[in-house]
Amino acid sequence: MTAAEITPDSEHRGLVGHLPPHIRAFALLARFDRPIGWWLLFWPCAWGVALAGGAVARWDLILWLLLGAVAMRGAGCVYNDIVDRDLDRQVARTRSRPLASGAVSVKAAWVWLGLLCLIGLVVLLQLTPAAAVVALASLLPVAAYPFMKRITWWPQAWLGIVFSWGALVGWISIAPDRIAPMLLLYAGSIAWVIGYDTIYALQDVEDDALVGVRSSARRMGRHVRGGVAAFYAVALVLWGLAFWRLHPTPLALVLLLPVGGHLAWQVLTLVPVEDASALARFRSNRFAGLLMFLACLVLGSTSGL
Repeated sequence: MTAAEITPDSEHRGLVGHLPPHIRAFALLARFDRPIGWWLLFWPCAWGVALAGGAVARWDLILWLLLGAVAMRGAGCVYNDIVDRDLDRQVARTRSRPLASGAVSVKAAWVWLGLLCLIGLVVLLQLTPAAAVVALASLLPVAAYPFMKRITWWPQAWLGIVFSWGALVGWISIAPDRIAPMLLLYAGSIAWVIGYDTIYALQDVEDDALVGVRSSARRMGRHVRGGVAAFYAVALVLWGLAFWRLHPTPLALVLLLPVGGHLAWQVLTLVPVEDASALARFRSNRFAGLLMFLACLVLGSTSGL
């Protein structure tokens, strides 16, 4: 694999391109060149800790969860590519991936997956027993995710279940006795993931149609902007209910205005037929996650859990 063959949506083409070819292939397999993935996996973890009131006292836990997000997102990508290697060869955007292109063997990919999972195990040992059990419970939906695009038009919903799981882990680590706000935070995160991953899926609509892969972007068709707006609205409503359960005053809801404004900007400026527009709006969700974290931090620090 040459530098020119690096997946087109890589965010660090120069850095990755300077790695030795064999090492580069494994870095690309774990998507280390595209940090947006682990940011999106990490933010719900941080929200759970912050909204439960533990961001200051347990700042170390947030860092451990960040490491876990990087490792387990990488492991998830390796597993996904093992399962999807034949499909990836048929899609223009993914045919240069290491397994699809033959730069990494399936056996080597399994070994790399195991090493990444060992890092995840180290992070798991830093959690409370209850949080560790919740984290381990995510393995089944994670394992099932790559097959969802073959059996449902809404694989983005399954991704939401998986990518939002950290909200449960972070919350249980701090406040295992307050379940309702946690579930509302988690449900809102699922709706957020469906929204942003629908935007991401816009890049593959034509290729997906040719190879028979289903997605929410294909299902929504020309109504995709309205659909994304609806899911973002549901996310904000559910997050608002979570905030209200912790601090029932209008000021709690005001904290969601920045993230709500950012999500509205995504929808209003999205051009569904332009890959560059979809990719930029998708990536901007790392900033949306930061805005939501700041809201959770403020409320969690004042709600007196």
